[in-house]
Amino acid sequence: MVAEKYVIESGFPYPMGATPMDGGVNFALFSGNAEKVELCLFDGEGGETRLELPSHEGTVFYGFVRGIGAGQRYGYRVYGRADTEAESCFNPQKLLLDPYAQQTDGKPSFRNAEEMAWFRSEDGRDNAAFAPKSVVWGDDGFDWGGDRRPRIPLAQTVIYEAHVKGLTKQFPDLAHAGTYRALSDARVIAYLKDLGVTTIELLPVQQHLDEYHLQQAGLSNYWGYNTCAHFAVEPSYAAAAEQAAAELKQAVKSLHAAGLEVILDVVYNHTAEQDEAGAMLCQRGIDNARWYWHKPHGGYENWSGCGNTLRIADRDVARWASDSLRYWAEHFHIDGFRFDLGTVLGRGPDFRTDGHFFQTLYQDPVLADVKLIAEAWDIGGDGYRLGQFPPPFAEWNGRFRDDMRAFWVWENGNLGAFAERLAGSSDLFRHGGRKPSASLNFITAHDGFTLRDLVSYNEKHNDANGEGNRDGHNGNISYNHGIEGATDDTDIRQSREYTAKALLSSLFLSNGIPMLLGGDEFGNSQQGNNNAYCQDNPIAWLDWQDADEMLQDYTKSLIALRREIGILNENIWWTEGRVCWLNADGVPMNHENWHDRTAKSMQVLLDGQWLLLVNGARNRQFFNLPQGRWQVSCVPSEKFNYNASENRFAAGHMGIWVLKQEA
Repeated sequence: MVAEKYVIESGFPYPMGATPMDGGVNFALFSGNAEKVELCLFDGEGGETRLELPSHEGTVFYGFVRGIGAGQRYGYRVYGRADTEAESCFNPQKLLLDPYAQQTDGKPSFRNAEEMAWFRSEDGRDNAAFAPKSVVWGDDGFDWGGDRRPRIPLAQTVIYEAHVKGLTKQFPDLAHAGTYRALSDARVIAYLKDLGVTTIELLPVQQHLDEYHLQQAGLSNYWGYNTCAHFAVEPSYAAAAEQAAAELKQAVKSLHAAGLEVILDVVYNHTAEQDEAGAMLCQRGIDNARWYWHKPHGGYENWSGCGNTLRIADRDVARWASDSLRYWAEHFHIDGFRFDLGTVLGRGPDFRTDGHFFQTLYQDPVLADVKLIAEAWDIGGDGYRLGQFPPPFAEWNGRFRDDMRAFWVWENGNLGAFAERLAGSSDLFRHGGRKPSASLNFITAHDGFTLRDLVSYNEKHNDANGEGNRDGHNGNISYNHGIEGATDDTDIRQSREYTAKALLSSLFLSNGIPMLLGGDEFGNSQQGNNNAYCQDNPIAWLDWQDADEMLQDYTKSLIALRREIGILNENIWWTEGRVCWLNADGVPMNHENWHDRTAKSMQVLLDGQWLLLVNGARNRQFFNLPQGRWQVSCVPSEKFNYNASENRFAAGHMGIWVLKQEA
């Protein structure tokens, strides 16, 4: 298998991965426990040439091959002692992907046990004919022109969470619907601008695989949180697969030109190799013991819930993750990252706020200048770490979601919890110099009910997922308002509308960074499925045809109002001098008011100029307003009465009513 036409030389230990250089390509691979590494080059007919990497320094094997360049397909065979006790599973019969590969060719299939067997570490057969190959990537010559990051201040950021395909797949009369190209379409961009959001957060666009249980069930991983190539663009979202990287770059460029930021949802807590029954595709065969966390007596630590957990605390693994993030920031001009199951990133194995990876990001001159957002939990012991991530991280505030849902959906009357979340969750984030922007506020996200379903279902309805409705969250803090699911009952539909609007108003009138789930602004439904990760179909795609335009207009008005209210754009903690908390009679809240669960109403005066009338019950509420001349600014419906002469306001139902002091 060794051909004389290739010459391999010493090369360089950095950069990692495959790097075109003058006259050839440099290859560098990290493995702390391997004894030998073979670089495997593939020609157009599938012929394979094996070249041993001649240099080994520290944990890096490397070499330089002359006469090849971009487009060259390759893989690795890694030799070492296969030792279960040492958690190593070296097997040179299995071709491995480069963890730094910026493009791959081929996709493994695990539809049955026989197909999976070809990728098992203990299998003795050579699987090069079936295994995906890495592809050397070169400069694609993309013209960025004068592209610049919008650099939206944190306090003025409004995030729109969306899926590349699901956002536009059913967008009316759209060319290349469901692709990166659609994100560049003037109509899509105009919609986002008109809505008023500043930043679009995309579910994973790094290349991913379908889990073996989904393949065997004939389903696919729609969300994409099963990454197999952290430097490569997912080709299935491209109008032309071979142009995936260029299409994504054009989408970012077009969004930037409109003043919109792009944040990527990224997965550095696990890989697509899954658990012990999963495939050996890359990290497992390169150095299983160094790439993954293992239990003291064998097997993977499953803090991700996906079968394995990346050992980001390892120096080389941390470098790989930060190199990957820097690649996306530099080559794709990405404005920030949201880290799935972010607690894993601080584990060593216990969570540390000053964890190695956090320090790596902090000192990186590229990554220190982008937005960083953490999902502050994993399923390991003590995995819920909300409020404990270091600056400059913002964190998905699950307490905001739960407290606001309980206040409005379940009418629990907990004014103290409501006020704490409205004011920016200082109980969680006001330490270590952190600002209110540390709290990323959300009511719904891709994981869970949509807003429409939150007010339409008491129970999840995930039967289409093929898991007997056992998957997905059980505690949704939802309420169907009397009938499960869709209904023509006018009263129920109206009650649902009021609750949805109340939740939206809490989101956009709170201190911190608001995140809106794409489609919530017009009442998108997933028919009660609260875990649509495997529904690549109309269940999960946004239904633009059935959009609630009145709800959409209300959402736009809230986002516009947020820009007007000065204190919401300053990223400061609320103080008594600028914020007054009043009861329904216009008197400052006292201890009894804060703990009276039957009252369910209050007033919030911001800078003496803006007045929020909060009615947390589904019935009429009277407010005696503070002294002044008030102008009705934003209301959830026309069911209200304002008597200016008596300075008295009657809110017709649940919601937040916004008044402004006349000049």
